[in-house]
Amino acid sequence: MIISNRRITGLTSDAIAELVAKIGPLWHERHQTKLASWPRKRAVGGGPKHRLVFVDRLLATLVHLRHAVTHDVLACWFGVDRSTITRAVNEVRPLLAERGCTVSTDVRLRTLAEVVEYLGSSGTTGIIDGTEIRVRRPAVGRKDRDKFISGKNKQNAVKSVVVTDGEGRVLWCSPARPASCADITHARQLGLAELLADAPALEILADAGYQGLGAQTGGRVVTPPHRKFKNAPDWYEEMYERQRTAHSRTSPL
Repeated sequence: MIISNRRITGLTSDAIAELVAKIGPLWHERHQTKLASWPRKRAVGGGPKHRLVFVDRLLATLVHLRHAVTHDVLACWFGVDRSTITRAVNEVRPLLAERGCTVSTDVRLRTLAEVVEYLGSSGTTGIIDGTEIRVRRPAVGRKDRDKFISGKNKQNAVKSVVVTDGEGRVLWCSPARPASCADITHARQLGLAELLADAPALEILADAGYQGLGAQTGGRVVTPPHRKFKNAPDWYEEMYERQRTAHSRTSPL
């Protein structure tokens, strides 16, 4: 099931088979060298066999790298001890890194100011949007209970502002706050308008919920056009929809 479902590992079955064929012998060779590197009372290969074969070790490592699944969960999934998964990941991950399959660690953005500085210095287009997560309804009598009701979904939720690059990679996520706060208000409270007003030339794409930030930031926040007429003629509606469609196509999200 893991091999056939690309959503789990991010790789096709053919790509996994290629990795097994090329990395498997390397892992076996290093494992045998390690076993023979210290004094032994029995021959190499004696004793109990591995409960986790190399293919499963590779799959566990791929799932861990793609979804950040904990070793405890993988241990339950594969029916082995947690230490076995930890050892497997530590053995297979360097072999994958030698083939270029590694996680980049060069960009660490911890604040919104660092995100703005990164976008400006790298010339990367950013994308900003708010995301909501449903939560339990606050207890009766709790102060500001109604603040958790989302004006968009009419549900109890918390909201965070997420900034990505032009390819959809997450750069920063704000602390969550009650979902009754509008997207543009949340962004202003985070100080985005002030940061962009003093920032070098850059571009951040946003949806209609951020209309108004463009004027505050000198055009650095790009939003869909405003609807200027309620009962507009057909030619205006067609132009308006074309502009909104062109804006949405520039974002991979």
